[in-house]
Amino acid sequence: MSEETTKPTLLEVQDLKVYFPIKTGILQRVTDYVRAVDGVSFKVKKGTTVGLVGESGSGKTTCGRAISRLVEPTSGQVFYEGREISGLSSNEFFEYRKKIQIIFQDPFNSLNPRMSVYSIIAEPLSIHFPSWTKEQKRERVSVLLAQVGLSPDHANRYPHQFSGGQRQRIGIARALAVEPDFIICDEPVSALDVSVQAQIVNLLQDLQESLGLTYLFIAHDLAVVEHISDDVLVMTEGKVVEQATAGEIYRNPQHPYTQKLLAAVPSL
Repeated sequence: MSEETTKPTLLEVQDLKVYFPIKTGILQRVTDYVRAVDGVSFKVKKGTTVGLVGESGSGKTTCGRAISRLVEPTSGQVFYEGREISGLSSNEFFEYRKKIQIIFQDPFNSLNPRMSVYSIIAEPLSIHFPSWTKEQKRERVSVLLAQVGLSPDHANRYPHQFSGGQRQRIGIARALAVEPDFIICDEPVSALDVSVQAQIVNLLQDLQESLGLTYLFIAHDLAVVEHISDDVLVMTEGKVVEQATAGEIYRNPQHPYTQKLLAAVPSL
């Protein structure tokens, strides 16, 4: 029995559905639904990375946002450490905001240009640890910047003063601020230069090892997903069409859609 199979399940998704209504006419009556996520089920073991891969519009980002309650699920269940969290009220879900964080795709739009790096990273600390002093928050921000490969001196700068890769490091530091266990990485390298992508992926792997993090890594690039993931889910039109270990997906893809994605991966 492998080490991965003996690890406890941190997150379990059962028959998750997210439908968006289509309204037409003057009265804006609902005539149909966009089935963005249509009956998705999977498990994420503690300390592992599950890759969720598919083309734009496949529903993978909506799935991640439904888990983190940035989008409300239409139906289905999400369990975290055995407790159902999908049906919790906003107040009840608040404690899970610390446990579940998200790294957004675009580092240029996910950071407020009017806020300093210190303010961006310290904001979740003010929300979740209101009793902390300014000194405690400054010390925590300095530690976080060092963890993601930036200088503590960068705390007083603004997002426009950084490159895309550096901005994504700031986004990662913000996600780490409240010491989460589970991080949804929503295409965290797709907006970056190829030379920078490997640096960010390596940083995420180093942080996972040192902090014991668990990832749901969303991407459209199977090459990146195969590099970082233990298990891979292939998604199209709101459904998971194939699920296997990263090695199995790469060596022996079963579904025609997976084969199509692999054929699109550039080879040297």
